[in-house]
Amino acid sequence: MKYETIRIALLENEYWWGGAVSDGVQMPFGGRDHWRDLYGDAGYNQASPLLLSSRGRSVWSEAPFHFAFKDGALTVSGQAGTIKIEQNGGNLREAFGHAARTYFPASGASPDPLFFNVPQYNTWMEMSYEPTQEKVLAYAEAIVANGFPSGILMIDDNWHEDYGTLTFHAGRFPDPRAMVERLHALGFRVMLWVSPFVSPDGEVFRYLHRQGFLLREADGEPVIRKWWNGYSGILDGTNEGALNWFNGQLDRLIEKYGIDGFKLDAGDPQYYKPSDVGARPATPNEQCEAWARLGLRYAFNEYRACWKLAGQPIVQRLSDKNHSWIGDGLASLIPNGLAQGLVGYAFNCPDMVGGGQYEDLIRPDFEVDQELFVRYAQCSALFPMIQFSTAPWRVLDERHLAYCLEAAKLHCTLGPEIEQLVRQSAASGEPIMRHMAYAFPEGGFETVSDQFMLGNDILAAPVLEKGATSRKVAFPQGTWQGDDGSSVSGPCTVEVEAPLSRLPWYRREQA
Repeated sequence: MKYETIRIALLENEYWWGGAVSDGVQMPFGGRDHWRDLYGDAGYNQASPLLLSSRGRSVWSEAPFHFAFKDGALTVSGQAGTIKIEQNGGNLREAFGHAARTYFPASGASPDPLFFNVPQYNTWMEMSYEPTQEKVLAYAEAIVANGFPSGILMIDDNWHEDYGTLTFHAGRFPDPRAMVERLHALGFRVMLWVSPFVSPDGEVFRYLHRQGFLLREADGEPVIRKWWNGYSGILDGTNEGALNWFNGQLDRLIEKYGIDGFKLDAGDPQYYKPSDVGARPATPNEQCEAWARLGLRYAFNEYRACWKLAGQPIVQRLSDKNHSWIGDGLASLIPNGLAQGLVGYAFNCPDMVGGGQYEDLIRPDFEVDQELFVRYAQCSALFPMIQFSTAPWRVLDERHLAYCLEAAKLHCTLGPEIEQLVRQSAASGEPIMRHMAYAFPEGGFETVSDQFMLGNDILAAPVLEKGATSRKVAFPQGTWQGDDGSSVSGPCTVEVEAPLSRLPWYRREQA
């Protein structure tokens, strides 16, 4: 296979976005050195072989590539003949529009509308690897009892007998059908966590190996790969029979227990190797893509890792975040969420409110920062979706709990409006959560990454700094009506009051 390297001189005041969503905190590119090799590495979140410029330029390849920004230039290296450098329009929005129409046209479909109207709840932070029927029902009852809207409830890792054995653990879930019926009666839809890994030595592993449904080493032996839960075999995403078998297992859970959908975790390119032998040759990125395609048949789905498949009806959640203000914590939600939209993953969800890094919760010295938890909820409230896991009523006092509940209810209030944006995005491919430079290309907002637009008319400016009771908000041209009754005429930058009780957001007044 031949490779080529293309050097692109950066234009004056040109900024770039794209590649791996986890690099959103480094975007826009161009002002400082940055590199990323997309082959076999999606940064444990979504990624796409796409780069977009504020000056209307784009880079696309069907294959993963390496790119670097250094010394006033963008260098792209990859498979010869696959890299396309194009000029379409003069701004970020026009560059995205061309790429979306040409390389990942919108499917016209979206995940189930419920995702955008009510919160999601995940058992991970409360139960980790020890979910039980009793705990799940108690969690759901507590959601309702504490005034939170019922929504989509995801039963996370280890509800099953073993990895690959997609049967409820009889000791922990004695009557799953009754559990699901009770959850439905409480107003919840129910999803289950699944992955492409298969625990070795068991009956399912032996069956899948005999059928040729697992990835193999060059000598024919099944691959046993280390991942975060141990060592397992891996389903071959290039094998149609393997995919049909897995879909059959999921369909059985729907038919037998009334399950509504699935959180399809893992599948990261990092867990595959170029030497893996499957039904056909495939890169690690292509295996990741195949895992994501598997979920397209379910209206209730969620992914953390994805390669390509922009414009498709897949829920894309940000990777697990720390319970912190900076780094890979609260400060990363907006820039990484904006990156999701700019590589075509419009149906995006932030990480769990408060952070989803389990290691934070189990530290002996762990103590929830209640202010941080509230600001997490407020930041998430105007994303297309919001997800809880750590029970707010367990870790917050009455005052902070009320603020958190207010954020959840605000999301529900705006749900019908968000759903309308979802329908538009399903048809056009446009982001729902939009970068300021995307919505207002001539406004000079390229480096603004701590506020965002929900559609074209709602400006969200959450507080992201500990102890802050005000923040600066950059307003585009027009008149903006605030949640606090204020009115601002843009363009301008204004310091606005934002006590802990307030999530600053503004609606553009129609002319």
